[in-house]
Amino acid sequence: MNTLVSIIVPCYNQAHYLEESLQSVLNQTYTNWECIIVNDGSPDNTDEVVLKWLALDKRFKYLEQKNGGLSNARNEGIKKAHGIYILPLDADDVIDASFLSNLAPELETNESLGIVSCYSKFFYGNLNNIVNELKPIGSTSINLLYVNQLIATSLFRKKCWEEVGGYDENMKTGFEDWEFWIAITKQGWHYKIIPDFLFYYRKSKKSMLVDTINNHFETNKHYIINKHRELYIKDFDNCMKVMFYQLKTYRTSEVEIKNSMAYKVGKLVTKPFNYFQNILSKS
Repeated sequence: MNTLVSIIVPCYNQAHYLEESLQSVLNQTYTNWECIIVNDGSPDNTDEVVLKWLALDKRFKYLEQKNGGLSNARNEGIKKAHGIYILPLDADDVIDASFLSNLAPELETNESLGIVSCYSKFFYGNLNNIVNELKPIGSTSINLLYVNQLIATSLFRKKCWEEVGGYDENMKTGFEDWEFWIAITKQGWHYKIIPDFLFYYRKSKKSMLVDTINNHFETNKHYIINKHRELYIKDFDNCMKVMFYQLKTYRTSEVEIKNSMAYKVGKLVTKPFNYFQNILSKS
């Protein structure tokens, strides 16, 4: 079999990375693909970059829309997709030339699989500057409850997307892929990890993931737990262990910070300022 794969590439303010990402698509040894680039109302020159690739290969397609967020952009791209398998690819990330050749056959030969993923490398600047590696584990929803084992760029069946109603467009500040994988595996689908480094994630100081972890982690995790509460209730004992472990870790970190010399010096330096501020507020 050589099933058509639809690669969905949402792009917002990442035109400067887009060419590298699309080149990795063009390099695929698996040739039966289409690539739908979704311009999510990007204010940069995304349209100019895309025109080059549309002329280069007819398998590249283009969709422009008003900004709707990552989940919406992916959903709109998938609606236009003709492929039976779907691969989301962020505009600043890169896939190995053998990515589809390694992952697509897994879905073709195992009907119980809904998702196939792989090992990942994280890089700064260029692919030679690897700063971290990710080797996920597991195969069912239980393995996804507390840690997202699946990268956003994982291959899945379009029918899985249809079953769960697509990516949750209420999740505009991250973790939408994590919730999506839980929703799919909750239906009884399994996932499989290919133990090869076939995906490259670009790390940057400013990114949606960094913003999510720094500013929206608790809110988004609460949303996921609430939406899939039956899974967490069923796994209640582990859920409590994880929650109290995180609380203990946070408390230990807080105590270490307050006992640090830098904290004590900083508190001493700001003491006069706080004193005068209190006086002024009373006057």
